[in-house]
Amino acid sequence: MTHVENELNSQPECWIRAAEQADRHRSALPEPGERVAVVGCGTSYFMAQAVAALREGAGQGETDAFAASEFPHGRSYDRVLALTRSGTTTEVLDLLGGLAGRTRTTAVTADPDTPVRTAADDLVVLDFADERSVVQTRFATTALTLLRAHLGLHSDAVVADARTALAAPLPEGLVDCTQFTFLGRGWSVGLAQEAGLKMREASRSWTEAYPAMEYRHGPISVTTAGTATWMLGTAPDGLAEQVRATGALWIEGALDPLAELVRIQRLAVAVAAARGLDPDQPRHLTRSVILAP
Repeated sequence: MTHVENELNSQPECWIRAAEQADRHRSALPEPGERVAVVGCGTSYFMAQAVAALREGAGQGETDAFAASEFPHGRSYDRVLALTRSGTTTEVLDLLGGLAGRTRTTAVTADPDTPVRTAADDLVVLDFADERSVVQTRFATTALTLLRAHLGLHSDAVVADARTALAAPLPEGLVDCTQFTFLGRGWSVGLAQEAGLKMREASRSWTEAYPAMEYRHGPISVTTAGTATWMLGTAPDGLAEQVRATGALWIEGALDPLAELVRIQRLAVAVAAARGLDPDQPRHLTRSVILAP
């Protein structure tokens, strides 16, 4: 079994631990009413998008999400929350260093023995969710679970859905598709983006991701037999019928969107295996992007 498979299979247990620790980390995490920016790179950026939508939707305060390299320094925030599995990503460390003494910062990481330990004002360590794989799975979803629990949006049902996602067979014919499109609404738009990234990293698949209502504004034109269109969350009325009319395979997300992401992680591994690829060795990628001076 690959590192990716071992790590994605451990997610229900990681989510339980993260939810149990949410109260312990409350003082380090954004308070209600704060104006917050959530930042990250790659997978962590897409988790930041989900967190921002969840927090603002819960009435906790204005919340934006940015790739760390695109942070708007002209804006004022009460806190910047950085998601970084390795704690070594250059763009994140540069941003935290630039904010030192001006804006309170919190980093959520898997490894405290890295430069992020001194770069951020507050540190939340989820070392039990650290990974050997280049392709992120459990750290990203565990960090998001911690923040959902902090917002009062986590429940035992989410963990039950994750167990279902790991046990239920993938839809017939899905692995044979040649193109994959992932759709989301609200906080699951970030998850749809992450789903596409997982497929690209692990299986070199042609993937796209969109807000569900935007899919009809052009992207559906490339949908055909051989396309799988996967909805994370509740689909807009009529969209499933329109997609099926193209000849594509429509996958209705019946589980919590975070659990649907677990199913897609499994799909990425299955497609990699079908193509003779090693998901632990994604092409051109390293575990952390560290830029030379």
